[in-house]
Amino acid sequence: MLALKSISRLSAAILLATSLGSMQVTATEKRLTLKPEFKERLNIYQEVELNADLSHLSDNQREMLSLLIDASKIMDELFWLQAYGEGKKELLKQIDDPAVKRFVEINYGPWDRLDADKPFLTSVAEKSEGAQFYPEDMSKEAFENADFKGKTSLYTVVRKDKEGNLFSIPYSEAYTDHIDRAAAILEKASTYADDKAFGNYLKMRAKALRSDEYQASDMAWMDMKTNPIDVVIGPIETYEDLLFGYRSAFESYVLVKDMSWSDKLAKYAEHLPKLQKDLPVKKAYKKEVPGSDADLNAYDVIYYAGHSNAGGKTIAINLPNDEEVQLQKGTRRLQLKNAMRAKFDAIMLPISKQLIVEEDRKHVTFNAFFANTMFHEVAHGLGIKNTINDKGTVRQALKEHASALEEGKADILGLYMVRQLLAEKVITEGELKDYYTTFMAGIFRSVRFGASSAHGKANMVRFNYFADNGAFSRDEQGLYSVNMEKMTAAIDSLSERILTLQGDGDYDGVGKLMEESGMIKEALAADLAKLEDAQIPVDIVFKQGKMVLGL
Repeated sequence: MLALKSISRLSAAILLATSLGSMQVTATEKRLTLKPEFKERLNIYQEVELNADLSHLSDNQREMLSLLIDASKIMDELFWLQAYGEGKKELLKQIDDPAVKRFVEINYGPWDRLDADKPFLTSVAEKSEGAQFYPEDMSKEAFENADFKGKTSLYTVVRKDKEGNLFSIPYSEAYTDHIDRAAAILEKASTYADDKAFGNYLKMRAKALRSDEYQASDMAWMDMKTNPIDVVIGPIETYEDLLFGYRSAFESYVLVKDMSWSDKLAKYAEHLPKLQKDLPVKKAYKKEVPGSDADLNAYDVIYYAGHSNAGGKTIAINLPNDEEVQLQKGTRRLQLKNAMRAKFDAIMLPISKQLIVEEDRKHVTFNAFFANTMFHEVAHGLGIKNTINDKGTVRQALKEHASALEEGKADILGLYMVRQLLAEKVITEGELKDYYTTFMAGIFRSVRFGASSAHGKANMVRFNYFADNGAFSRDEQGLYSVNMEKMTAAIDSLSERILTLQGDGDYDGVGKLMEESGMIKEALAADLAKLEDAQIPVDIVFKQGKMVLGL
């Protein structure tokens, strides 16, 4: 049974369609125009061609990539339904300005993802915190008081029946047509896989889409080591659910492994157990032992779709999110090297010229940016996944705050790990000041993602914490420099605080931290305005697809 009352698939589908349509703009004849205050926002993304060298791939592998892109496009359609609802075509038809229409496409709806989800079109309501995962008129209290199957599931949408009772519908039923089409394409792609383990994974992922049971395919994904092509596809991250952080959003990345860079990174994985043991926190908060089968790899990403393509673009991935898989198998850290390089060249270097003291700009390097990003993803696997006081998983205990605090943990522990590995001469490139200074420039890059983003909140909390602890100084010209000693102390103390909040499942404590420190203060706002005046892009957007790749 899917609900408190018996509901047929047909009636459930009708209820779903009614709810999904609720976010549409109702006056179909009325033209939608850009609000004047958003005029300068249309140019915050710099277009980058997403390409890679595919000359070493076989004909089968190239055909498989083409099919994986087809499946990814369906993830794009699914994410539109989750983020906006039905009516994408009608929405776009009501817009005359091509630049405004493109901005809607980048944001997967009429809300600016890098400006706290503010509506940027006339006659558009505020975005629901629960996106399209929950009924718009549902209160948090009503949800928490209700009891129904699939209440906190990652893979269901919540709807109301005619009596107002809440019930859930599995994704595989709510989105049957899309799911069946995507699964069939993955199965076809599996027949072209030269790597048999990867072909098996594609078939298992297709089965997972149809059944909403993803753990077995996650395990199979972790067991693959030699596949030169990869795809991350399905409902994965929960950032779109700002109401509770329970529901996962559809996305896809199509990837080609960079074998030489991956070999270079492989040596770091063996140090994870010691790094976990040495975390600057009491033993109770680091008692879990992450899987030792984790691996680090570098990829060129050739296609983004769905959640991964919305607003700010991800440049590194740490998966799976399933806590059981993490404890048994560890995680895979995927560094998206070509996208990372594009952001460094287009954003990081120009930021450093505006906000870092001149004598320290040489310390902003791509190697440090790559390492800081990589160890951010590694750090997701460290710390604690289950509370120490029987409140369940950290994700469940911290609800909508879980994602922002987890991103903050990964950022701060990633920098801690770089420091440790440099001291032990495991990392041999550059000096600690490179990593600290590049990290500082990276905060200015990421904080521009806005308060609605988990990454943005994490960056603001960390920036304000560093400021309060003297980790950096700001001169009269508004240029920053790192205080090495105080930065090190701040890294350790903030690491301890975050890990303790997670282990205690301290929902109120995290909420207080976000409220007190998760905002942009006056001096930082002025600095960010300098970046806007210099017309430095906030993020990148891709020209991508089969035509670009010659497929």
